[in-house]
Amino acid sequence: MKRSAAALAIGLVFATATTAANAKGCIKGAIVGGIAGHIAGHGALGAAAGCAIGHHEANKKDKAQQNAAESGKASSKN
Repeated sequence: MKRSAAALAIGLVFATATTAANAKGCIKGAIVGGIAGHIAGHGALGAAAGCAIGHHEANKKDKAQQNAAESGKASSKN
């Protein structure tokens, strides 16, 4: 069971971090998730989940910054 979970976790890490641009947030999330997972006895699974969450949060932050920049441009045109 541990081997299949580890294999799944490693697969998820590689699937979500295919390029440097896609890895944004993954490293920080993987470190935090790996530590939390290690404490719970599932380090690799925690790292994979942390990577996915970190990547998701980085994308949310980028979209919010992009929307703020676009709304600033729209208000300056009026």
